[in-house]
Amino acid sequence: MQPDRERDQCRSAGVGPGSGRPPSGLYDAVLLDRDGTLVEDVPYNGDPEKVRPVPGAREALDRLRAAGLRLAVVTNQSGLARGYFTAEDMRRVHARVEELLGPFDHWAICPHAEADRCACRKPAPGLVHDAARALGTVPTRCVLIGDIGADMSAAAAAGAAGVLVPTPATRAAEVAAAPTVAADLPDAVDTVLARMRLVAAPAPARRAARGTVLVVRSDAAGDVLVTGPGIRAVAAGADRVVLLCGPRGRAAADLLPGVDEIIEWPLPWIDAPAPPVDPDAIQALTARLAAVGADDAVIFTSFHQSPLPLALLLRLAGIPHISAISDDYPGALLDVRHRVPAGVPEPERALSLAAAAGYPLPPDDQPGLRLRTDRLPPAPAAAGPPGYVVLHPGSSVETRACPVELATRVVRVLGAAGHRVLVTGGPDERELTARVAAAGGVDLGGRTGLAELAGVVARAGALVVGNTGPAHLAAALGVPVVSLFAPTVPFGQWGPYRVPTVRLGDAAAPCRDTRATACPVPGHPCLSAVEPGRVLEALRLLGVPAAVPAPVPGGVVG
Repeated sequence: MQPDRERDQCRSAGVGPGSGRPPSGLYDAVLLDRDGTLVEDVPYNGDPEKVRPVPGAREALDRLRAAGLRLAVVTNQSGLARGYFTAEDMRRVHARVEELLGPFDHWAICPHAEADRCACRKPAPGLVHDAARALGTVPTRCVLIGDIGADMSAAAAAGAAGVLVPTPATRAAEVAAAPTVAADLPDAVDTVLARMRLVAAPAPARRAARGTVLVVRSDAAGDVLVTGPGIRAVAAGADRVVLLCGPRGRAAADLLPGVDEIIEWPLPWIDAPAPPVDPDAIQALTARLAAVGADDAVIFTSFHQSPLPLALLLRLAGIPHISAISDDYPGALLDVRHRVPAGVPEPERALSLAAAAGYPLPPDDQPGLRLRTDRLPPAPAAAGPPGYVVLHPGSSVETRACPVELATRVVRVLGAAGHRVLVTGGPDERELTARVAAAGGVDLGGRTGLAELAGVVARAGALVVGNTGPAHLAAALGVPVVSLFAPTVPFGQWGPYRVPTVRLGDAAAPCRDTRATACPVPGHPCLSAVEPGRVLEALRLLGVPAAVPAPVPGGVVG
């Protein structure tokens, strides 16, 4: 069964609005693998005398407990199914673990062998769901610390965060694919606690004056979407929020909660291709910004962008207080110069700046992405009943698109398995979507703007997509994502945020961390080598059922 949307999960678990127990920070709970993470890995151990904690484990766990986080162990124990030890042996081992490391709030155990194909054995997400329920929270408010790729896959498939602590047994490919990597368990705990502090209000907190706040995110649609939590945080502490965005982000800006007015303006130091620097246009922009009458400004940028050119214009426009993330010395341009470590997920990066500016996310909100669903049009009639799979093969950045041959084969394999597949794309991608949909899908190419696409995705069982804007639409709508993610940028920073996800592709490909926009390796091998059957397996892992549709002749909607 497909996981519920985050807000519904929070209500049922007693977290968030109306629960009487508001959430705090990013996480409610930390889930930990047992063997290789908490204790030394002794294969099929049924002897409590062989339990040896990893160095620093007790102190690290006590720091999590002191921070108010609940702890659970999530562990595969196939030795039970194989008859290598008894349930009583395992109970005595776990009693010894708690004797050495302190109590855990829950133990989630899979007793099955791999051949049983159960829903709980990692990399399946069943143990994560079990632990979250037992702890009174939801997977999206949990972080799982483990030592192998199966731990990270289970976390991602449930929508939880993951931190990998490699051991000599961890494969290099698993390290490359992990969203976050720590040196050891104490370092992993440092990472979790540091991220929680990053989005909390600083002490003593700056008291932001209510009034009009100008927020800025001038980039593509996906960039605007991942900034949404930070903008909502600002809106919670302001009387009025005006958003400055670029033409490529306007459609996403229209869907963000908390925005009262939008100024659309191309910025020559952000947009690509960049418009020429026109002195008259810069003067007009400065005058337009002055007319806002903002009491405060928060400039959201990506990690490779500078806020300082715009900060100068905001000073000239008379805005009295300006906050931004800047590695460069800002002089008198910024009142709050914020710093963020590399690799922090983009939504958390935005939340941390908002908090530093005096606008922490209020306790009745969740840090995930969100859309104004009242602005979503209904899906076109051709989409059919809910539960279909959306495949979005294109992207405005070549390296992030799904290779057309792979997309075509995916449609064929999913259709043969009983999935109804809708192929989506922009007006300039009609030829691409027609070619892909001809393999057995429904072609919606050119029929959906961003809002219409969101309406289609909202009713989907899952979205299959590269690292592009629709992935963040799905995250905002709580729709599971099969992420065909080219490693040109870090997955932990740019992957779908707080939504059940399966990542596919070669995370260690030569294009890794190049930020290339044109594929630097012939043949796009990081994605072209993905077998379509892996996409089908990913849908099963995410709990997306197939529903055999009536065929559409030619795969094209007129």
